Amino acid sequence: VNQSIGRHSRDRVMSCEKGDRDPMEDPLFILESGEVYRNPTEVKMSQIVMPCHANHCGELSVGQLLKWMDSTACLSAERHAGSPCITASVDDIHFEHTIGVGQVVNIKAKVNRAFTSSMEVGITVSCEDLFSSCQWNVCNAFATFVARRTEEGKVRLKQVIPRTQTEQMEYSIAAERRRMRLTHAEIITDLLSKCQEYQGAVSAERTRVESVELVLPPHANHQVSTFGGQIMAWMENVATIAACRLCNAHPTLRTIDMFHFRGPSHIGDRLVLKAIVNNAFKHSMEVGVCAEAYQGAGALRHINSAFMTFEVLDKDRKPRTLPRIRPEPVDGKRRYQEAIARKKIRLDRKYIISCKQTEVPLSVPWDISNQMYLSYNNVSALKMMAARSNWMLSSEKNKVRLYTLEENQILCFKVETHVTVPAEQAFHLLSDLRRRHEWDRHYQWADEDDTIYRVATPCVSKGGKGQDFILLASRRKPCDSRDPYLIALRSVTLPTHPATEDYTRGEVLCAGFSIWEESNAVTKISYYNQATPGVLPYISNDIAGLSSSFYGTFYSCNKYLEENRDSLAILPPSDL
Repeated sequence: VNQSIGRHSRDRVMSCEKGDRDPMEDPLFILESGEVYRNPTEVKMSQIVMPCHANHCGELSVGQLLKWMDSTACLSAERHAGSPCITASVDDIHFEHTIGVGQVVNIKAKVNRAFTSSMEVGITVSCEDLFSSCQWNVCNAFATFVARRTEEGKVRLKQVIPRTQTEQMEYSIAAERRRMRLTHAEIITDLLSKCQEYQGAVSAERTRVESVELVLPPHANHQVSTFGGQIMAWMENVATIAACRLCNAHPTLRTIDMFHFRGPSHIGDRLVLKAIVNNAFKHSMEVGVCAEAYQGAGALRHINSAFMTFEVLDKDRKPRTLPRIRPEPVDGKRRYQEAIARKKIRLDRKYIISCKQTEVPLSVPWDISNQMYLSYNNVSALKMMAARSNWMLSSEKNKVRLYTLEENQILCFKVETHVTVPAEQAFHLLSDLRRRHEWDRHYQWADEDDTIYRVATPCVSKGGKGQDFILLASRRKPCDSRDPYLIALRSVTLPTHPATEDYTRGEVLCAGFSIWEESNAVTKISYYNQATPGVLPYISNDIAGLSSSFYGTFYSCNKYLEENRDSLAILPPSDL
């Protein structure tokens, strides 16, 4: 995820009109009962940027900002846990603007979801210009905090109860972000490339930096542990020095990969911070940073590792071409190769996850290296659609209800029904697209490759060509009773399945099933679809009330599920 550090915030202030909505503003919600509601875990911090907080460019130091963000998020986590908490990890951070001296930083943090002993805290940072009354978003981040053990033992966190539509979305998608954190390291091994040598390359050893910091009381929190934000700030400092040694100029930090804390440090510890340039690409370089702690003659304890990407901007704010790196033998070559893999991961995250849906093609190219991000995006899009509260009931027939939602010139529809089949069995049966033709006439056949399906549909008009779709099916079982079973579908591009002359290649941006267990025997099934041009001809008559084909299809679906309720359902291979 790119981190845009430049002087664009000043341009943003000049172009901002008075009366722009404060991105930090969270109006009080009025519930149906008339009760005024504010999230009980919400914590806000406001800081004016002084010269002592700034870097050589007169802009707020990223390290200082990380310290403020960590403090605010920790207070929110402790408000929910009712006990001391420590930072476990911070997801990738995307900075949209810089912040200048004299401007105000507003930070808001709230707990999105609690698991057994860990919780995700969402952090929003905005900047306020006091002279123009203008405010704008700077970044959003997600941090994981763990409640520390008490004298009674391990803390078991209470559940977060989402009360608003936005909170429901964040609560639901937090489970997907947690899944990505747990599997993030596994995909590195699939992406390692062969090391290349370059003539005239700079020795990586020249960029090596080592520094030591003594942890004093001002660096520690109320638990006598070093602030996570303080450690991140020290790491950013040595990484910047390493980058300077390669380019002999002041670098600009663009990306901070996920921070993962492997252990705590305390007052009196010495923190050894090491940084080196792992690899240099045409316009960017990756710096690896490691933090280790020791006390007295004790052994070094690994505290944290991180990877930061820098650029060097010329006078026109354009990235300069950088010298190549000659890695050290053994470990240096490993770091060099892993940097190539992480660059690929960052591009996937930027292309698939960070962009708005309107900014990317519907069918994103699929390969094993970006499967995790496609799956995350697939499931998250379905969860966000399902969390919308403004669905309008269009019609109802035979206990099958058709809803529509039109927003920003995009039409979505939902079909909802109940079946007397256990939720898990319905999930297994509907997950297997190979059998969908048994109840849906539009699905002529499917060719399965893991969880990628090619689905062919007949033409809705005489003499025309049918459509085919290449679909990725992402399945999720519930994390707890507040989650449904999910089957999310979206189009992908496969080199092995190009478009053919016999079919028009259709695209699905977001579709799928949400399956809720209402009792041991009764299940509510909701099917969602964002109507792309390829899908619209098949459903327009139903939405307009000129046809009832959807009701017939879902009547067949109910019959199929009930006839197979006692059969041994075999779930297709998982996509993760």
